[in-house]
Amino acid sequence: MLSRLTPIAPPAFSALRLSLTSTLNLSTPLNLHKISTCSALYRLSQTFKPTSSFLSANRVLLRVMGSPGPKGSASFSAESSSGDGREILVQHLLVKEDNLKLLLDLQQRVSRGEDLSDLAAEYSICPSKEEGGMLGWVRKGQMVPEFEEAAFSASLNKVVRCKTKFGWHLLQVLSEREESVLQNIQCKELHVKMQDPSFLDEAQLIDVREPEEVAQASLSGFQVLPLRQFGSWGPDITTKFDPQKDTYVMCHHGMRSLQVAQWLQTQGFKRVFNVAGGIHEYARTVDQTIPTY
Repeated sequence: MLSRLTPIAPPAFSALRLSLTSTLNLSTPLNLHKISTCSALYRLSQTFKPTSSFLSANRVLLRVMGSPGPKGSASFSAESSSGDGREILVQHLLVKEDNLKLLLDLQQRVSRGEDLSDLAAEYSICPSKEEGGMLGWVRKGQMVPEFEEAAFSASLNKVVRCKTKFGWHLLQVLSEREESVLQNIQCKELHVKMQDPSFLDEAQLIDVREPEEVAQASLSGFQVLPLRQFGSWGPDITTKFDPQKDTYVMCHHGMRSLQVAQWLQTQGFKRVFNVAGGIHEYARTVDQTIPTY
């Protein structure tokens, strides 16, 4: 049975986020490349240690999300679509509430031809300034209400201002697209699909576990992209995989794969499926010959 996943808010550094509460935290430290913005992938570890610079291809991971669910849990529901059917690509800058004069001056400079991203890099107090104010693809229900209303009402490329509890914003919607789908698939249903040879030809199967885990238990047809090596494969994901094809993501228990599945959405993948319970559940309910660990 398939079920839509309720969007899960990342613990971000951005002033626009609504809560400091982390949602999904893994006990294993991850040696990911530096994420300079409030990236969705930051939530993958409580012990994230930045190293060298993170490639700009991942700047779209920034999120301005609503209140998260309980720590360490993932929420599932039959329907999580906003009903609007759109995702918009947004950039913005943020100044303090008492800096309205500065904001109006910056808005005038944009109207005279200056680029909002350049101004965000210089003046914004949001950490997204490191990426020119890029917030990435967002859908309704992910942003604070005032920002969401302004963004989804704005015309493409028009710079508009709004005020939230965090201060004054100038925002610009750069593009829009049909909302992507993230669903949960049960192991038994995945097994049925995998019996059809055409499924393996048409679908994209990704295992985000580490090599030592895959050596203990694996499923044929899955391409291994170890999460600890995200810096090596993340920037090229849309060239190695087709965003238009159905993409299935698996890990040990379904938590890391959920994080990557959500990230794939931000990269433009239209239909992403998280293998609920991971290979452990597959071994328990479908194929007992697969070792558990």
